[in-house]
Amino acid sequence: MNIDLQAREIQPLRQTFTRVAIRTGDKPASRYLEATLDAQPTANFHYRPTWEPGFDLFDTRRSAVRMADWYALRDPRQYYYATWTMARARQQDTMEANYQFVESRGLVGKMSDALRAHACEVLMPLRHVAWGGNMNNCTVCARGYGTAFTAPAMFHAMDQLGVAQYLTRLGLALDEPGVLEAGKDAWLHDARWQPLRRCVEDTLVLQDPFEVFIAQNLALDGLLYPLILDQYVDEHLALQGGTAVAMLTAFIPEWHDESARWIDAVVKTAAAESDDNRRLISDWYATHAGQARAALAPVAELALGEAGEAALASVRTALDARARKAGLTL
Repeated sequence: MNIDLQAREIQPLRQTFTRVAIRTGDKPASRYLEATLDAQPTANFHYRPTWEPGFDLFDTRRSAVRMADWYALRDPRQYYYATWTMARARQQDTMEANYQFVESRGLVGKMSDALRAHACEVLMPLRHVAWGGNMNNCTVCARGYGTAFTAPAMFHAMDQLGVAQYLTRLGLALDEPGVLEAGKDAWLHDARWQPLRRCVEDTLVLQDPFEVFIAQNLALDGLLYPLILDQYVDEHLALQGGTAVAMLTAFIPEWHDESARWIDAVVKTAAAESDDNRRLISDWYATHAGQARAALAPVAELALGEAGEAALASVRTALDARARKAGLTL
């Protein structure tokens, strides 16, 4: 018996989902586009939200920003659930290696008691700032419109939770569990932390999801993490023998720099949509960046002493340059 095997090419009836093909044409699309474009329902809802009956479940009117297409706010990282989890898993592996290295070399024990105490005094209350960032990005996801905008916001919310957890683990590596309670007590009662606490809590009651996005992700985080992780941890603690702290917080500045690509892309696209958008977003940025700088002034002094004000001015100048590059007018 002879068997004749032949290769035949089978042409698919369509290259991608219809909802994606409407935007990109009937051609193979990336997994990011297939997981993002028009994934949000837009019709056939059974009821209006009982907590906001004036809006639909998904409603562009919740924001004063106007977009012809909310799916233009795409993530340059092209994160959807799979790629996001794989990226964070790789970073988690790196952080575990850092912890093993610090422990095996006894680097925490080589820090002076005063240096460890000061690191905990500055860093432990920031667990609560990160928790505020988690809740605010959940708000962006809940109240925003379009999967391209809301899905990365939820990833960012979980990243903020990860930041809080890494800071918690850092505190337990540096000292006894009591430092966590001390950080909470400082957050609630220490006068130096109350302006920042007020700033965080004020953002929790903002209703416009895009304003929340600007206030939290661009203004507050854009000042906080360069000030604390770059100026304090890398340029101050590490030079005094606190290399262990820099290694055990390495995820946070890496995550902040990576996330800035997404934040800046969203701001740039929305601001370029119209002059009204640009003016509105620029006003939001000016207001919230000013409030965040004032709130961080006592923290900068706590962390860096007399050099704190100059460091804070430096990160504000860098953030303003970043905002201008994204198309805002200051």
